Formats: sequence, structure tokens, C-alpha cells
Amino acid sequence: MVLASWRPHPVMDAAVALAIAGYVWLGGRGVRAERWPWRRTGCWLLALLVLLVAVDGPIGIYGEALFWVHMVQHLLLIMVVAVLLVWAQPLRLLGGPRLDRVLGSRVVRSISHPLIALCVYTAVVVFTHLTGFQQAAATHGGVRAGELALYLVAGWLYFLPLVGAELAPWSPPFLLRFVLLALGMGADTLTGVALMLTREALAPAYGAARAGWGPSPLADQHIAGAVMWFAGDLLMMMLMILVVTQWGRAGQERQGLGEWLEVARRRAVLGDTAAGADLDDDQKALDAYNATLAALHSRQPRNQRPHDYE
Repeated sequence: MVLASWRPHPVMDAAVALAIAGYVWLGGRGVRAERWPWRRTGCWLLALLVLLVAVDGPIGIYGEALFWVHMVQHLLLIMVVAVLLVWAQPLRLLGGPRLDRVLGSRVVRSISHPLIALCVYTAVVVFTHLTGFQQAAATHGGVRAGELALYLVAGWLYFLPLVGAELAPWSPPFLLRFVLLALGMGADTLTGVALMLTREALAPAYGAARAGWGPSPLADQHIAGAVMWFAGDLLMMMLMILVVTQWGRAGQERQGLGEWLEVARRRAVLGDTAAGADLDDDQKALDAYNATLAALHSRQPRNQRPHDYE
């Protein structure tokens, strides 16, 4: 079986150069007359550097022939690059009322919900490694390119509300962040252990690409599983320690589930009309509740409305 050929992609290299230039230019202008922190610019530059090494560097080259090197590439994209992009805060740098409206839209809020992002992350990690997907990616360049982009997007969505202060639709409490990171680590562990215990090579195309050198396809797969298990869990544990540190430094109002539960309680009782309403303010709560009932009444078919008579 012939492995799809790999070549450095000049279009991607040019896009990275433009991304660096654009970010540095926007950062130099500042945000709301405030100086843009250099540490965020550093995270942006480092993220793009790691991206180039993972895709256009030696890791990208040998990742086409060795499953375990591809696993290193996967972790760099879905965790290291994704987290660095969150820390760089490009959304906050762009800012503006139009972006605020987009981030506040129902579609974006649904896609970026922490639980949805966790499900997407878990599905991507499990599906792309424990099925025949790796064989398809190793033999079709288009599938491989889509896989790498999928890792980056899934990781960014997952870590967006969990590890930084980026401008995002959701800001879960630190306790929930810790739990969601632990669940993500469970997905990495499950995938890594499954690859180590599997007695059949799931992607023999890697072995065909390196005829005469390297480990056997099954041994290569077992090493890939170990990389996923130990390296993936180590990276996730470091992020969990970071969240615990942030949690300890947070003010009293951000401890526990306070604001998160209050928003959920307000929406459950008063519906979407409850923006800004306080359940403990009797008049505001009553007004929001009446508005919710009126909205439900207007959506109900006329022949089903109580007290409506011809």
C-alpha cells in the first residue's frame, strides 16, 4: 500500500506569516487604549511556531510513517497549540460590538457550551484512533489534512472556557472546569490504553510507508498508545493544577458554583427574558415571569389557548 505523499505546504506557511503580522499589528494598536500584554503575543507566536513544527517540520514528516510520531503531532495540535491560542486571546484582541453579537448568538453559545465541547473532544479523540480512520488518513492526503484541522478546532473549543480568560460565551466556575478537564483526561486515557491492548494493527499503512525500518505496525501502535496515555495525561494534569491555582487565587464570589448556578436558576424560572433580572428582587422577578408567560402564550396555537373563546 502506497502512503499518500507529504510535502511542506507554502500556502499554510504564508497564512501563518500573515497571522503573525496581523496579530502583532493589532496588538501594537492596543485594546480600548490599553497596552496589549506581551505575554499574549508570546503565546500567539509560540502557538504558530509549534504548529509549523508539528505540521511542516520533522514531526509532520515522520508522522506519516510512524504512528507514535503522529500521536505526538496529535497532542501538539489538540492540546499545546490549542491552549496557547486560548492564552493568546485573539478574540479579545479583535473585540468590537459585532463580535460580541456573534459570540452571544444562540448558535455560537450552543456550539461552544463546555459540555458540548467536551463531547466533541471525546468523540474526536476516540473515533480518530480506535476505528479505521487512521488507515484512511494515512492513505488519503485530504483526510489527513481534515484530521489535523479537526484536532486543532476540537482542542480550541474544548479549552476555550476552561484554561484562560479569553472572550468567550461561557465562563464556568473553577470546580466545573476541573471536572471537565478530568473527564477529558479520561478520554485520553481510555484511547491510550485501548491502543496498547489491541492485538491487531488498526493502521497497517504506517508500516508499509517505512518498509525495512522502524518497529512492527503493532509495536508502533502500542508505543502510540503509551504516548497518548502518559503524555496526554501529563499535559492535562498540568492544566488541572493551573486551574486549581487560579481557583485558590479567585475572589470569594468566584468560589464554588455561585454565578453559574444563579444564571441556571434564573433561566429555569424566568426563561430567556430574565437577562439582568434578580430572583431576589420581587418586582423585577414578577415582571420577567409575566413576560415569559406572555411569550409562551403567544407561541401557543389559538385553539389550544385556555380562556380563548370565539
